[in-house]
Amino acid sequence: MINTSTKNKLIEMHLSAMADAFVLQEGDPSMKEVTFEERFGMLVDAEYTTRKNNRYKRLIKKAELEQPDASIAGIDYHSGRKLNRDLINRLATCDYIYDYRNIFITGATGSGKTYLACAFGLAACKRYYSTKFVRMPDMLLELQSAREDGTFVKVLSKYTKPVLLIIDEWLLIKLNDQEVRNLFEVISKRRKHSSTIFCSQFLEEGWYDQLGGEGTLADAIMDRISYDSYKINIVGIDPSKDISMREVYGLDPAEAQ
Repeated sequence: MINTSTKNKLIEMHLSAMADAFVLQEGDPSMKEVTFEERFGMLVDAEYTTRKNNRYKRLIKKAELEQPDASIAGIDYHSGRKLNRDLINRLATCDYIYDYRNIFITGATGSGKTYLACAFGLAACKRYYSTKFVRMPDMLLELQSAREDGTFVKVLSKYTKPVLLIIDEWLLIKLNDQEVRNLFEVISKRRKHSSTIFCSQFLEEGWYDQLGGEGTLADAIMDRISYDSYKINIVGIDPSKDISMREVYGLDPAEAQ
């Protein structure tokens, strides 16, 4: 009766993992030889581990990574691409997030930009950083729609609150004035308190033109994102032998840039 009461109280206090571990201990004769301090430590460990695992699963779900199975360990360094393994491993520690720095990942279609970005996203989730993946065209459409219906501030927070934001298909299409204005709001509010990964088919030198060029907002955006960013440009060692990373990773042709 006492044990049932204790279990019910643990559940009422939302300590279900501890309650389950308590029941297992009570049914294990070998636990009689274990001290109270050790048994209590086991119960706390069970609850702590379960909560950490649940938090990680929630972060992965909310991140909406296009390639949720991507991982740093799964990066292919033998496919004829130039990849800086030391830099990638260093970025996988997520120290760049602690320093509020960005990452530019550039390369042709099928070079593995999205996979690499999602691998960094998963690494961030493992360290319990809130993460968000979005295609730039989708983000711009949502921001403009929100501006028109009066929900801009609410939608803007969707892209400014995550500690790590991954923007795929960055500047794939040249932006109009309103899109540049909306993008500036996102970039400006993220600066100095979060990190962003930009995946683009264009090298950084071409971004200014895609932002409209010769405008104060284009200057402001580039100034805010390029000053202290890490650069990863994915190029083939021998273009005549290039293999699409979609094929290497076994991805659907409609996926992964």
